[in-house]
Amino acid sequence: MNATDRTPADLLASALAADPGRPLVTFYDDATGERVELSVATFANWVAKTANLLQGDLAAEPGDRVALLLPAHWQTAVWLLACASVGVIADVGGDPSAADVVVSGPDSLDAARACRGERVALALRPLGGRFPQAPEGFIDYAVEVPGQGDRFVPFAPVDPDEPALIVAGREFSGAEVVQRALAEAPGLDLTGPGSRLLSGMSYDTWEGLTAGLYAPLAVGGSVVLCRNLGRLDEEGLAKRIESERVTAVRR
Repeated sequence: MNATDRTPADLLASALAADPGRPLVTFYDDATGERVELSVATFANWVAKTANLLQGDLAAEPGDRVALLLPAHWQTAVWLLACASVGVIADVGGDPSAADVVVSGPDSLDAARACRGERVALALRPLGGRFPQAPEGFIDYAVEVPGQGDRFVPFAPVDPDEPALIVAGREFSGAEVVQRALAEAPGLDLTGPGSRLLSGMSYDTWEGLTAGLYAPLAVGGSVVLCRNLGRLDEEGLAKRIESERVTAVRR
């Protein structure tokens, strides 16, 4: 983090400038056996493409609300940073009927249809795979995002004091996300660059979001994000902690 970082997108830009090749998000799904590791550069590229989709094709503007009906997943982390890049409000688990855009996983498509704006569906398949057939009324994220630009420039500067995130009914500005993530990092045993936190927490609370994304990003660390971690026994967890060189655990 640099002293001038005021938004989550700033944190990512600083991480990219400092060490683009280091791991940032390592994702496991213990229901499917999937493992994906994204370096800072790869993650930032996904964020740029997603932000271009959001700002360009979906015509999202600063202040718009984007309901994210998604689990703790590496693609959810991408969408959170893409929203921060555009200046829209990421409403985690928010009401689709009150949103300008809804982004849904495969298990929440019926609820997402309440959105009268643009609808995006994520298959959440290994390696970012697409649906065999796009759900009716939705664009398939995996089909649309590859063709987007690799660099993103917002149409208007993002105001760090404007609302950027809503989770569990609580609203945060971009600046508050950065400040709280940095302040809470020591309590998560994140001591700085090289810190690596394994999180089995969901993304539907601030605690899950800060452990599973914002705090590791703020201190120059990384996250091992585990979905369905309860399927892993203690021996398996211990092996993962060792193999991934984890320095802190939250589950």
